[in-house]
Amino acid sequence: MVQTETASAPSKESTSPEVRVAIASLGAIGLKLAQELDAGIPGYRLVAVSARTPDAAAERMNSFKTSVPVLPIEELEPHADLVIECAPSALFPEIATPFLKAGKSVIALSAGALLDNEQLRDIAAAHGGRIIVPSGALLGLDAVAAAAEGNIESVRMITRKPVRGLLGAPYLKRNGIDLTGITEPMKVFEGSAREAAAGFPANLNVAVALSLAGVGPDRTTLEIWADPDLTRNTHSIQVISDSANLEMKIENIPSENPKTGRITAQSVLAVLRKMNASLSVGT
Repeated sequence: MVQTETASAPSKESTSPEVRVAIASLGAIGLKLAQELDAGIPGYRLVAVSARTPDAAAERMNSFKTSVPVLPIEELEPHADLVIECAPSALFPEIATPFLKAGKSVIALSAGALLDNEQLRDIAAAHGGRIIVPSGALLGLDAVAAAAEGNIESVRMITRKPVRGLLGAPYLKRNGIDLTGITEPMKVFEGSAREAAAGFPANLNVAVALSLAGVGPDRTTLEIWADPDLTRNTHSIQVISDSANLEMKIENIPSENPKTGRITAQSVLAVLRKMNASLSVGT
């Protein structure tokens, strides 16, 4: 049974070794993570969620083993040590700021929102907070980060998506690009990762993660293609550096949300396990 009223905050004297986790937004990714935490991940305990429709969120968690309150975003921080942000990017500052000011951790899936809210990095640094961007739908970010310790000459990414995964993007609306009825692949964007994040906020967090690992959002270049024959999101990446030339390709199976791959939620689970592991593999 799930509560929808505000629960009292846990005592600061609590000696529980478990990390208390809140999930901001209970969409396809948030619900998957909530289910995994409810099933049990050693060292972590789900203590609260937020959702646009609390009653619907409560109903989705009716089968959970433990009672989890559905709280407004502004009430999450006192209850948790870490928040997993799975919300629309516009809500990112509202979710992250209280946790960072309290010296806590934020796992950010709306990586693109970091580019418009760079003050959050300063807040984290000033208060001992931490922003963690999972690999999400990409591979090879460890290698890109390692290459960035030397000199990276260029980073280029080509993203191809099923048409329905791009519908509603602000860039398409602003530029009058109509994908209805296209019968062959159509390039809809070419530019920097920063420009892509602004024009496709629900689609291109992967490009921002790549840029943050490498040469930054203004030097990371990107093409976006709408392909009516595709059923999976695909990303091809080329990195040229003084230590290694990297070529990577990934095809993601979409989740219930066509804009997001299944592996996104799994990458968050991998982050949680790595944070609490005695053996850590990867940079």
